[in-house]
Amino acid sequence: MRGIDELISVDDPAWPELQELLTASAVPVKVLPVDRGEGRRCLLQMQVTARSVLGAVALNSGGLVLDDGWVRVFGGGSGEDHGSLPSLARVNAFPADFDPAWHPAQGLVVGHDVLGGVFALNGHDPEGAGRPGAPGQMTYFAPDTLEWEAMEMGHSVWISWMLSGRLEKFYEGLRWPGWREEAAALSFSQGISVIPFLWSQEARADLAATSRRAVPMREVLGVAADFAQQMGPADPGFLGAV
Repeated sequence: MRGIDELISVDDPAWPELQELLTASAVPVKVLPVDRGEGRRCLLQMQVTARSVLGAVALNSGGLVLDDGWVRVFGGGSGEDHGSLPSLARVNAFPADFDPAWHPAQGLVVGHDVLGGVFALNGHDPEGAGRPGAPGQMTYFAPDTLEWEAMEMGHSVWISWMLSGRLEKFYEGLRWPGWREEAAALSFSQGISVIPFLWSQEARADLAATSRRAVPMREVLGVAADFAQQMGPADPGFLGAV
């Protein structure tokens, strides 16, 4: 196991190149200030270096907020205030102190969207965790199908993919007139409840006619998990602690 200094002190950290991508982003993106101690805790428990994009985001940002809040990418956490973005450590329930034997059994949750979609990085045994895709690749829990979908890319490519403007196509059919303003009005602890539910025929037929309101993000995730267990092919498992 590597100590924190070894994880941070690398010859070619990813952050400078990532900053260039963020500056040139095709979508609105906000880099939140980081809680330095929490960022280091994330790096130590994940055992990734600042050479990786995952490590760079955790060490140098409190998280990334894309498309006016529609997608939240978790990093080192932006503090303890009610409206702050939680860290990778908090979202994934890392142990309070470094534990070399601990790892996220079902994969690492690295992002949420306001509809309850969950972006997660597969662990070493996706099939055993009931997840599609290969080890170390991204998966997405889709709130309109209540299923995990393989994204066939790693974390660093996923970040670049989002910044390149691919989110518009990815969320085709899941955004309504005025979605940007509704997302921007949320706190980071909130998501959007859509009634009739996104997986219903009514919502699929006319998403703009649905009723939407801001609710705690844990409620959005909890409702999706409950219905996935009742109606979906399988229990979706851990969706993040928020």
